[in-house]
Amino acid sequence: MISLFDISLRLNGFPIKKAKSELEKIINLSEEEYTLFLQNKKKEIVDFHLNNNSFYKNLVGNKTVENWEDLPILNKQNLQKPLEERLSKGYSKKNIYLNKTSGSSGTPFVFAKDKYSHALTWSSIIMRFGWFGIDFNHSYQARFYGIPLDFIGYQKERFKDFLTNRFRFPVFDLSDEVLEKFLQKFKSKKFNYINGYTSSIVLFAKFLEQKNIVLNEVCPTLKACFVTSEMLFESDKKLLEKQFGIPIIREYGASELDLIAFENPERQWQVNSETLFVEILDEDNNPVPHGTEGKIVITSLFNKANPFIRYEIGDIGILDEKSTPQKPILKKLIGRTNDVAILPSGKKSPGLTFYYVTKSIIEDDGNVKEFIIKQTKLDSFEIEYVSDTALVSEQIKKIKEAIDLYLEPNLNFTFIRKTVLERSNRGKLKQFQSYL
Repeated sequence: MISLFDISLRLNGFPIKKAKSELEKIINLSEEEYTLFLQNKKKEIVDFHLNNNSFYKNLVGNKTVENWEDLPILNKQNLQKPLEERLSKGYSKKNIYLNKTSGSSGTPFVFAKDKYSHALTWSSIIMRFGWFGIDFNHSYQARFYGIPLDFIGYQKERFKDFLTNRFRFPVFDLSDEVLEKFLQKFKSKKFNYINGYTSSIVLFAKFLEQKNIVLNEVCPTLKACFVTSEMLFESDKKLLEKQFGIPIIREYGASELDLIAFENPERQWQVNSETLFVEILDEDNNPVPHGTEGKIVITSLFNKANPFIRYEIGDIGILDEKSTPQKPILKKLIGRTNDVAILPSGKKSPGLTFYYVTKSIIEDDGNVKEFIIKQTKLDSFEIEYVSDTALVSEQIKKIKEAIDLYLEPNLNFTFIRKTVLERSNRGKLKQFQSYL
């Protein structure tokens, strides 16, 4: 079978062969060689942008930068400027990879990657999926993602799906009738792996659980399932493993950067140290010891078209104590920095705590398919949910009691039953949102 995927990358000007061989070299460096490689790459990318990128030069200002720690932290607001003002010398829309972030953090922006750094991104993805026997040129993907609904955007994505050997299940409507159609496709097509948004894949697993069906019994060619873009809770992971009968692998990435972390066959969430440098910092931008939570700050070691140097991605995480510079392990991803509920007592709580507490009660009997929580006022929350039958007062009382216990008493909740929850234009579900 021809390698359509590699060919399409080459036709678009991405030097995939060269990138694969560079990646191979980086992976095989000894510990000492890697330390040197990282030092050189960090210096090289900073020097490049200071000399060729006026946006970055202005950000750094006139101070002499002696140490890495003296470099400014770049945030998403800094990047909300026309792309032309942020491109490096020698780069234009003709010789870059251009895209925009999903805006799930509330601050979307357009970004550029030079063709080589984008080829490295693909090499890194290809390598990691390869850990689980998946080959982008030949493996058939069941893709749970959004799709643009305008005619041209739609056709373009479908063509891309054809080139990359994948079949797309749009996730905007996940009613039982639609999930039944999904199931029929799994019965008739030889999918090798599933890839897509966590919440929609979990919903499909719940549907299978109700029907008492294990997916790889009806589709024996399935080898693995890769979930991305949204939190995967331990209980959901167990459900997926049970209903799919295949390994469930978490990936964590950002379109403007790269794959950031990917679960390896030893079940560690391995951070990409080949093309990125990841730091965990406290509020004052000082590095925290491994095992301590902090904001995730990332440097793209190869992207020359746009500077992503000490870029605050907007997530909070913890690196494992076992991490080394060459093999950092992400112990925990706690979610977005802007998903925080501020309560009347002044207490701050990650929005996902609300979600987690509610989830443990709401999902006991399989009635509620999915839900989201919105904070509308300091003491008021709306819970929108999709279910077979409406929540009864007993369940509502239990949720309130649990929240009193875990968060604080005297909060007001409104429960709104819906037939379908609103997803972003990409198909992501935001589990917690604060409107304060």
